Amino acid sequence: MQELSLSAKARLIFSIPVIIAALGYFVDIYDLLLFGIVRIPSLKALGLNPDVDGTFILNCQMIGLLIGGVFWGIFGDKKGRLSVLFGSILVYSLANIACGFLPYFPKEHLVYQYAGLRFIAGIGLAGELGAGITLVSESLPKNLRAIGTSVVAGFGLMGAVVAQLTVELAGGWNISYIIGGILGILLLFLRISVSESGIYKNIEHESVSKGNFLSFFTNKDRLIRYLKCIAVGLPTWYCIGILAVLANQFAPELGITDLNPGKAIMWAYVGISVGDLMSGFISHALKSRKMAIFYMLAFTIIGVAFMLFGNTNTETKYYLFCVWLGLGTGYWAMFVTLAAEQFGTNIRNTATTTVPNMVRGLVPVMILAFDFFKKDFSVIMSAAIVGIIVFGLAFYSSLTISETHNKDLEFTE
Repeated sequence: MQELSLSAKARLIFSIPVIIAALGYFVDIYDLLLFGIVRIPSLKALGLNPDVDGTFILNCQMIGLLIGGVFWGIFGDKKGRLSVLFGSILVYSLANIACGFLPYFPKEHLVYQYAGLRFIAGIGLAGELGAGITLVSESLPKNLRAIGTSVVAGFGLMGAVVAQLTVELAGGWNISYIIGGILGILLLFLRISVSESGIYKNIEHESVSKGNFLSFFTNKDRLIRYLKCIAVGLPTWYCIGILAVLANQFAPELGITDLNPGKAIMWAYVGISVGDLMSGFISHALKSRKMAIFYMLAFTIIGVAFMLFGNTNTETKYYLFCVWLGLGTGYWAMFVTLAAEQFGTNIRNTATTTVPNMVRGLVPVMILAFDFFKKDFSVIMSAAIVGIIVFGLAFYSSLTISETHNKDLEFTE
């Protein structure tokens, strides 16, 4: 096969599917992390408890992601990748606009109304990344997949930075929700120009079983691949869900006057955006998905150790370590691409959508473990224990999962 010229590669990497997927993931991340950023000010303004009620609402959003991941994954394999890209963004955009009007809701049971809206938003948010990465993976040549998906995630993850800046500049947390919802509605119109994946079209009318979620559990080899894909991604949301979103809980033990979770999330995602762009090129240079992830995991766990036990006694130092952890966990796009490449076209969207949302959905479990260990240990030691478990599973899985670099994706399970 003739080697593509640099300009031809650039046209493919910045093609319409890649650009639209990147913009979609940008809005997805903006809306996904907005609650973490406005958790304290929004709950205080609504007369709710930022810690107790905030944890409940966050868990509802994450459970929504878990359920939505399964729904949109199956839907995308049965009805096509584009159907998910249209449906999911409509659901979470409307839910976020509704969150902007929470101050005008009846005060009775307000915590359940907030939680219900974040649950619905979570269901919608679950479909965006998997469908986008699947579409891009199936649209690009195999030697450009890693770079293309890294561009999607690298740009998309800047949505977290814009979310924090929007909260600071908009003049109200509820305005930020409305802005996020409007951005999603506008993106719907841009998606009219996107074409369905050619690889999916080839099997669209075949009799092969599509979107069978239970098939991950009926074959031992397939189940092991699936569980390893999930384990590889756990440290990404350990760093965000505990060390960034709950940053204020670490302030007293570290001797810091105050830590702003919104800023911790923003600085982590500055690092993640850069890390995600780098991960594709690292994988391309190493000719290996799994080794690129392994080295980035090693870089991350060193940062976690320094953050928790390295005299992080100022707000600035904490945020700098958030950037470090972001750079390391910037293998998010690579991990989702790895999941897409592990499975056949007939269940690829199901895998690529459910795997990252299983990771997100396990955040409540990590937080429960964190809270459980806090009964007998300090906040720092509790975070360290959860981290050891999470990183142990990720290291084992990254080393033992099958390599997919340059793998042909035209196959079915």
